Amino acid sequence: MVTGLKDFVCRIPKAELHLHLEGTITPETLIVLSQRHDAEPLTLAQAQALYAYTDFTGFLMAFKAVTERLRTADDYELITYRMLEALAAQGVVHAEAYVAVGVVYYWGHSEFEPLFAGMERARVRAEKDFGITLYWIFDAVRHFGVEAAARVFRKAAEMKREHASIVGIGIGGDERKGPAEMFGDLYREAREAGLRLTVHAGEAVGPESIWGALNIGAERLGHALTAIHDPELLHVLAERQIPLEICITSNLKTGCCTKLEDHPVRQYFDAGLMVTLNSDDPTMFGSDLEGEYLLAHSEFGFTEEHLRELAANSIEASFLPPERKIALLHQIERSV
Repeated sequence: MVTGLKDFVCRIPKAELHLHLEGTITPETLIVLSQRHDAEPLTLAQAQALYAYTDFTGFLMAFKAVTERLRTADDYELITYRMLEALAAQGVVHAEAYVAVGVVYYWGHSEFEPLFAGMERARVRAEKDFGITLYWIFDAVRHFGVEAAARVFRKAAEMKREHASIVGIGIGGDERKGPAEMFGDLYREAREAGLRLTVHAGEAVGPESIWGALNIGAERLGHALTAIHDPELLHVLAERQIPLEICITSNLKTGCCTKLEDHPVRQYFDAGLMVTLNSDDPTMFGSDLEGEYLLAHSEFGFTEEHLRELAANSIEASFLPPERKIALLHQIERSV
């Protein structure tokens, strides 16, 4: 039954909407990067140890250790291609990946365009090789402050004029140090520039963070784990059909959800919220999108029909043009 279900999940065309490029780097790929840039390259054991942490702060530190070894266009081309290859093998037909442009600037890169050229080479090559499409979401680090976020968002608006693959912006990082309301003016500016708006919200803090994200115009919400504690918020999310980028394993591994049985994913689904499943930082959390679908079935009782609905949600919640959405939704119907 497990093998049959796995085949079923892989066969369904689906989108991955909450995925950090830097969080797809495997220990084996990290070794390649280390060999390129470290005076004393990491061993496999050392690389694997970097992915061991016990809480959200530890995860942020692991993310930092990985990103500091991303320095050239070739590095970004390598990790982008390997990310898309792994996604395609799971039946993913479209991805919208966050790239930590704010972290790139933090590490002292004065220009992002040369690095982006490597990402684009991989995107084009992977679309040709695997048939998978990819949009980029430029992610700012909220605890770096408003000025740093402005640099990221304005770069996205500038580069979008030449690169249709740049679709939107987001803010990640420590919610406790960067409430969404701080970025309200920047989000209005981004929307006027034609960028789509996402916000990580309600991952490590309460429902107030999600309200803040809605107030600055978020079209999709990353995590929204704590919405379960606010009945009025649940009603608003269901009524507006705001897509939720749910990341079950991620929430457990960062300690934001302490027990699997306490995760609200099934409650959200049953309440009519627009739920999508996503892997967040798969290599750091030891899961992938296929694994999230299987977990939803085994631990939360999602049937094959429910999984098909989740896949359809992922297409509908994407920033793809309507005609592509319709074509992919027909593919989902044919696949089952």
